[in-house]
Amino acid sequence: MNATLKVLIVDDDRRMVHTLADIVELSGYRSQTAFSAEEALEIVKKEIPDCVLTDVRMPGMSGVELFRELHASFPDLPVVLMTAYAPDEEIASGLDNGALGLLTKPLEITHLLDFLALLARERVVAVVDDDPVFTRTLGEILERRGFRVSQETDPHLALQAITPQVGTLLLDMNLNSMDGSQVVARIRKQHPQLPILLITGYRKEMAAAIEKALELSAFACLYKPLDIPRLLETLDSIWQRRLKKALRGELRLDKKDSA
Repeated sequence: MNATLKVLIVDDDRRMVHTLADIVELSGYRSQTAFSAEEALEIVKKEIPDCVLTDVRMPGMSGVELFRELHASFPDLPVVLMTAYAPDEEIASGLDNGALGLLTKPLEITHLLDFLALLARERVVAVVDDDPVFTRTLGEILERRGFRVSQETDPHLALQAITPQVGTLLLDMNLNSMDGSQVVARIRKQHPQLPILLITGYRKEMAAAIEKALELSAFACLYKPLDIPRLLETLDSIWQRRLKKALRGELRLDKKDSA
């Protein structure tokens, strides 16, 4: 994801489009605007945005039809539907088939801003592992998949590795013989909502520590040698769940929380 989030806003209500574009720009992101689904498709052909906010009911192609067209070509592009009406079968179909969520007009701007802030962060991964070769190799793999990666090999600096931009932490459970569950406990005090993925090459030896870490709301534990497709699937699952929660107002970003 680009350092500056690009948001495509699609609505036949020009006043709504301009208002949302102003909000997006004032929040530090880039806005792109379209007043029909057809116009939005032409814009996406030239420059793919980081997310799309689209009204459902528009003359010509509907927002759900726009979503289907975009999803066919760009399945990972986040699309959020907007409507002033009660959800119907068409909206339900869009949500069931991959639309990220539904915002009801008048929009809860706080929910929208939390969603955008989270979207800007979720592709940033911090890797904390005392094996520099593994850390570097994993970082290179994730960067080739479009993530931005920070790396730390000193377990005592694990907290410092969690900058406000970090969306997910990959934490080795055996850091120079330091109990990974203790590191998780320290992180949880300062970053209660940060998704933590545990990694280890010691399935049996670390079983008790892993159980403690999972009780502290670590998301899951993956075992070395890492199954990269499963890792990417897990990162995507975290991303999807948290963005949907932000849209529903169930996840609020705190200044001290890297979210």
